[in-house]
Amino acid sequence: MENPKNGYPVQEYNGPVKRYCQTLDLKDNPELIAEYRRRHSKEHAWKEILAGIREVGILEMEIYILGTRLFMIVETPLDFEWDTAMARLATLPRQAEWEDYMAEFQLVKAGMSSAEKWQLMERMFHLY
Repeated sequence: MENPKNGYPVQEYNGPVKRYCQTLDLKDNPELIAEYRRRHSKEHAWKEILAGIREVGILEMEIYILGTRLFMIVETPLDFEWDTAMARLATLPRQAEWEDYMAEFQLVKAGMSSAEKWQLMERMFHLY
């Protein structure tokens, strides 16, 4: 198991990228959280969903968890257009089914798209 105190390697790209950060809360239920983690494991994540994420232009996506709070980092090319990509993602095979499959764990309304569930965060500080 990875140790947060050791840090996480970051993908290197041939040029600059931009980053989007989002948050979402899970229901406060340890069994549901454990199942949510399992469904996001390499063995259980749906291949169509992973392919769709790449198809809309996302280079990397990471989800971090602390208790019931999720934090997602999305890295994209500089010319990536968020609203266009999210609208397209919502139309791809099995995406709506995946969102419904995940909704039972999340503090969201039924039928919401990924873009509706995950709230974009504002960067308020950076060191560089």
